[in-house]
Formats: sequence, C-alpha cells, structure tokens
Amino acid sequence: MNRKVARPPPRATPGSKSPGARGADLKAAGIRPPPRPRHFLDLDQLDAKTLRRILDFGSAFKRGKPPEGKAKPLAGRTLAMIFEKPSTRTRASFQVAMQDLGGQVVALSGPESQLGRGETIADTARVLSRYADAIMLRTDDPAKLREMATYASVPVINGLTDRSHPCQLMGDIMTYEEHRGSIAGRNVAWSGDGNNVAASWIQAAARFRFRLRLACPKELAPRRAVLTWAKGEGADVAVVGDAAAAVAGADLVVTDTWVSMGQDDGERRRGLLRPYRVDARLMALAKPDALFMHCLPAHRGEEVTDAVMDGPRSVVWDEAENRLHAQKGILYWCLAD
Repeated sequence: MNRKVARPPPRATPGSKSPGARGADLKAAGIRPPPRPRHFLDLDQLDAKTLRRILDFGSAFKRGKPPEGKAKPLAGRTLAMIFEKPSTRTRASFQVAMQDLGGQVVALSGPESQLGRGETIADTARVLSRYADAIMLRTDDPAKLREMATYASVPVINGLTDRSHPCQLMGDIMTYEEHRGSIAGRNVAWSGDGNNVAASWIQAAARFRFRLRLACPKELAPRRAVLTWAKGEGADVAVVGDAAAAVAGADLVVTDTWVSMGQDDGERRRGLLRPYRVDARLMALAKPDALFMHCLPAHRGEEVTDAVMDGPRSVVWDEAENRLHAQKGILYWCLAD
C-alpha cells in the first residue's frame, strides 16, 4: 500500500502565527520559506490564464491523454473532504476524481468531526495538513474557507460556500465549450435567484470574457460587492428585472433552485421567483441553438419545466459529468502541476 510521505510542517503552538506570517519571518531571516500551497478558493483569486490551464488539464484527462502521460499522477496522495452541507455531485465527483488519479480520500461530515463540536477551523487545518495532501471544504460561511486556507499548509479547495461555487463553474465552462466552442464573446443569461452560483457566473464572466445578463427579483439580486468587483475588472455584466430581456438572443440559459439548503423562507422566495421559471416560452427567446444548464439538484416544475430539463437543448447531464473532469484538472493543478 502506498503510504503518504511525511512532511515537517511548522509546529502548531498556542498563539502561533499563520503559515503565511511564519513564512514572512523566515524570509526576513534569510531562510527560504516553504512554498505556499496552491489554493482553489474562488475564480476571482486566479487569473484567466491559470483557469484556462486548469480546464485544459481536465479536458486532457477526459480524453485519456493526461498531462506528461501520467495516468495516476496523484498516486500516494490523500484528499481530506469536509462536508458541513449535504452533497451528491461534489462528494461523488471529487472522490472518483481523486481515485482515478491514483489517490485516496477521507470524507468527514460536520457532526462526525471535532469541527462540529467546537474545534476551531485553524486547528482543524493544522491537523489535516499533517494527514492529507489537500483539503476540500463544503460549508456555509466563506470565512470558514478563508480561515482553513490561512492555516493549512496544503492546498484548500472550495467545494461550495453560501457565497460561491467555483468548481461548478469550471465544469459549466468546460461543458459549454465542448458543445459550442469558446465561450468568449457569447451571451449568457441567468434567470432566478442571485445566489452563490450566480456569483460564480459573475466572476467567470470577468475571467472568460463573455456577456452576462442576470434576471433576478430585486429582493434576491446578487451581492453588490461581486458586481462592483466585476465592473472593476471590465466585465460585461448587468442585472435586469425581466427574464425575457435577459434571455433574448442568449447563447446559454442558466438557472438554479429557488430554495437552497438552510433557507427557511421558501414560500416567499417561490412567490418572488415564479416569473423567472425557465420554460419553453422563455427558451424560445434565446438563439435557436442556445443551450440550457442547471447545476442540480433541480426542482422540476419550479425553476425549470420538464420540457426544458429533458429537452434537446439541455446539457445538464454532460454538465454534471464534467464536474468530475474539471475537478481532476483542479486537483492536478493544486498537487502536481
């Protein structure tokens, strides 16, 4: 059995500094600090060239032509996965991806770990960095993700927070480009809640240079901060109140569930979002060859009708599959590139 090679990360002591601060101290003393881990936290944290490189890695694995010809580049490596929110696609796709690349996984849920009993994120990060080669965290508060990345000495991957879902977007971009070529310059329409997935679409618009129109009720519009960031990056992003205006002439139409995990105002949200349902009438306003995407799980009859979900323009199953391939690219970039 392949055993993980022991690493000598800095000792964790009460009141100790983060790895980044300790590295600065070492540098000031003329000692070369250990290399900083490659985190995959959000699309706005990486430049377009890096994101494209990750997608190219994922596509290469999917074609059976892995980078440098190494089919099992992560042999002997371990991915620790922490789930504070339920998961189907994220858990299955990361586990299969890591195993396909030769590695292994350890999966923990919040209730079964000390993290669910009050242990700090920082301490969890320090401990898991001694056991695993990378950490994937699926959680609610993005501050937890940032703290994990600050104190981990191994790469940290954002498996979802209430603010963003970057792994989903990497699979989505891969899917669109497999069907229609480069997404640059295309028109993408979002109809529904301005949620975490919508926020990642906004970040993707800046990095992959496509036009994005988001139709959302004003009560559920995307956060001002992410829109301000996109404007500063020169992204062509606009929020409109009318779904028909957003979808007209679109190359791609995207939506998501109206009520996400942990939200307790379902009836209010359904009332606000009913005019944004993606049905055949709305899809007819898009270009004739427009595609439809949904990150799943879908609540059929709410945000999307069966006719669209199962129709010829829907690529939701390819989209779900490409989570696997895109995440192979992410893991490879974090650990082997």
